[in-house]
Amino acid sequence: MAAMVLASLTAQAAPAARLQPSLWIGHPDARAFEATENAHITAAQAAVARLKAVRGARTIANTLAPFDEAVLHLNSAQYFAGLMEAVHPEPAFRDRASAMTRKVSEVRTAISLDPQVYRALAALDVSKADAATHHYVTRQLLQFRLAGVDRDPQTRARLKVLQDQITDALSRFDRNINDGTKSVSVTDAQELAGLPADFIANHKPGGDGTTKLTTDYTDYFPVMQFAKSDALRKRMWMAFSTRAYPVNEGVLREMMKARYEVAKLLGYSSWADYNTADSMVGSGERIARFIAELDSATRPGAEREFQMLLAEKRKREPNATQIGAYERSFFLEQLRRVRYDFDSQSVRPYFPYERVRQGILDVAAALFNISFRREAGAPAWDPSVEIWQVLDHGQVIGRFYLDMHPRAGKFSHAEMVPVLDGVRGRQLPEAALVCNFPAPTAQDPALMVYSDVETFFHEFGHLMHMILGGQQQWAGISGISMENDFVEAPSQMLEELIRSPAVLARFARHYQTLQPIPTELVQRMNRAATFGRASAMARQNVYTAISYEMYQGDPASIDPDTIDNEAVKRYSLFTQVPGTHEVASFGHLGGYSSAYYTYMWDKVIALDFFSQFNAADPLAGDAPERYRRTVLEPGGSLPANDLVKNFLGRPQSMQAFTRWIGEEFVGN
Repeated sequence: MAAMVLASLTAQAAPAARLQPSLWIGHPDARAFEATENAHITAAQAAVARLKAVRGARTIANTLAPFDEAVLHLNSAQYFAGLMEAVHPEPAFRDRASAMTRKVSEVRTAISLDPQVYRALAALDVSKADAATHHYVTRQLLQFRLAGVDRDPQTRARLKVLQDQITDALSRFDRNINDGTKSVSVTDAQELAGLPADFIANHKPGGDGTTKLTTDYTDYFPVMQFAKSDALRKRMWMAFSTRAYPVNEGVLREMMKARYEVAKLLGYSSWADYNTADSMVGSGERIARFIAELDSATRPGAEREFQMLLAEKRKREPNATQIGAYERSFFLEQLRRVRYDFDSQSVRPYFPYERVRQGILDVAAALFNISFRREAGAPAWDPSVEIWQVLDHGQVIGRFYLDMHPRAGKFSHAEMVPVLDGVRGRQLPEAALVCNFPAPTAQDPALMVYSDVETFFHEFGHLMHMILGGQQQWAGISGISMENDFVEAPSQMLEELIRSPAVLARFARHYQTLQPIPTELVQRMNRAATFGRASAMARQNVYTAISYEMYQGDPASIDPDTIDNEAVKRYSLFTQVPGTHEVASFGHLGGYSSAYYTYMWDKVIALDFFSQFNAADPLAGDAPERYRRTVLEPGGSLPANDLVKNFLGRPQSMQAFTRWIGEEFVGN
């Protein structure tokens, strides 16, 4: 079996086989999966052994090339295991994937703590190398030092133990969220009042008259936005925010404790400071200042919005003085209907899932001057998964997988998952979109809400970054292998396209009449969307503060729920519901740890980017081509700050963000 898998891996690299599917990704056999993973690990370790066996002068060919070979194989193994852990339909298979994630991480950690490998890379003379190679080696040496490779043997041994503990805890943290779906029972049909007719039709009561709703996004968000029943929305909020409680409470503390010890062993005052050493932001203190800047930018608008929402609530409760966090979406929807004559349900008929999917493909094709072709009959982990090729002037340059609908045990949020790093002339980049949008049937076109379409654009932005940036010489700088606090900029930039009437005119058509979405409706939608923007960004600042403050001190003195509650009070005007334990299901506290600021940091960059596009038609003019060439295609071959400057002609600025926040108040 292992020999067969190695042969398959070799075939992936051969130019003649590059149009074929990645055969290993569709294996339903858990033993074949493990054999594939072990083959990657064996190949990585063999490459490192070749590197360490070199005698004489260190060169790009005899040192960096085998090192990058190891990176390629370990990334492939880690990506595949992480993907299967998130999406495979069988719990036992997901368990195997979790175990393999830990195994790959242990191998990676061992290499990162190997002084011989570090000294070999440090001995390279890259002064005459191309800029991408120079940047790769320089950044890789920094990452080795951040792993602790230059510390004494005892410290390195302890760091390895801690990193293995973090990997294990992170895997359990994510799995507990994915497996933690809860249900809410509705015995009184009146509680469903206000929800879309197709939602109610798809949630028929059982034999006992009870309607079951789950904490999957396809149930949760419609209930929070449209259900008139305060009691139902509150029950749904509590179920959603406690999905992984109490089990993840202890797991989170494990991660916090291990990460703090890593930071202290390497001379940092906190994990938040350590985690910024290889980033755009540069320091934990800069995160704290950024949080304050966001608060200043959003608070005036958020306070005005809150007073308007409170006035709306007082129509129902005259003596109300507070608005619960669980009520925000509902009252936003109500006020948008009154103030802007806009009902969010009015645009849903123009957003049936399949038309949105094709529309996003068509828009991306026009924006980036590429095309897409679906692969029929290619293997995948679930029959619902679609496989697509990306073509540039007829040449296949990448492949992606669309896993777009909920399943039991599946990752419950939305994300782009790397599958293969692209290496020029050797291996095409591959990625998967893992989302939880409604699934169309013969009877149901799966009408999407505005926020779902926005999310689809967001994740597709990640995908384009991975594919277009995946044409590099080295796997270690391919696609999104770069500073973590830049990777959300391309995704949030692409989100902005949903606000363009010219873009929506390309695909938004009524699912029955096929009439295009009226421009006047889009204008009202956009105007209504500006309302609540400031409080939404303030809510993001709550998460940013939670993420930072959870990791900026000694975890022995930190209570996660207290951090959560205090952040809500300080940065949001909405009241937290007693008994909420949302940190237990706040998945970003695992992977992003202290760096949730990335979303807001990159929102600032994304809006700055988008300000360079044609306002009347973002697909027109020279900005799309410049953006592709200077921001996406370089992948991780340049520092992220240079990517920003190369496109904007200057460093990033808050001006576009500040204007965007204030749009709702213009003329009011």
